[in-house]
Amino acid sequence: MSTTRREALAALGMAAAGGWIALGSDPVWAAQDEPTAESLPQPREYSLPPLGYAYDALEPHIDEQTMRLHHGIHHASYVAGLNRALARLAEARKTGDYELVKHFSREAAFHGSGHLLHAVFWRNMASTGGGEPKNKALAAMLQRDFGSFGAFRAHFQAAATAVEGSGWGILALEPLGRQLVVLQAEKHHNLTQWGCIPLLCVDVWEHAYYLRYQNKRAAYVSAFLNVVHWEDVAERLDRALALAR
Repeated sequence: MSTTRREALAALGMAAAGGWIALGSDPVWAAQDEPTAESLPQPREYSLPPLGYAYDALEPHIDEQTMRLHHGIHHASYVAGLNRALARLAEARKTGDYELVKHFSREAAFHGSGHLLHAVFWRNMASTGGGEPKNKALAAMLQRDFGSFGAFRAHFQAAATAVEGSGWGILALEPLGRQLVVLQAEKHHNLTQWGCIPLLCVDVWEHAYYLRYQNKRAAYVSAFLNVVHWEDVAERLDRALALAR
């Protein structure tokens, strides 16, 4: 099971607003002044990334059987579910039948977020781990943003313990403030994928369109597409690709 570019990017743990940057195979952007849909590398299916260590490597802290089930069955099911959902959404685009778009969009968000967070999780662990970070930059940021490593550890442990339902505790970089934050994630998705950099957004809360379009959201979205500033979208794409290299 080779690690694809998608898994490599996931393992970096790039935190931003929303989901994850997940490009396809090797990029060709720099080599082409005007890339076309036909010339771009085609996205691959997602695959289960290898652990990088033996299933029993984390004992006695995490047992071998748990690792085998967690990685080989649970994580694998997220990968399969994500590929299935994306295939059904691609089929909907071909046929124009979007009756189940809500369901499969949710499936893609749920399974995609499960896959990507697990890809980070496995690499966050090592048999030689523990203690305090030796990297000076990381240690300095933890000191600055939490007061001390001990305060960070207490905060992280409390957040991960108290998150409601099925979820995660996460240390992330908040890019606008360029600071570290501790997050709780319930069900690991909320209809998005962690770390995605938005390129084009439309507000579809009723306050954004009700006075003009009443309940006709489709008409509002159609009107919005007539005023999109595509140069701005393209500029944002360039920056996102630079981060993903």
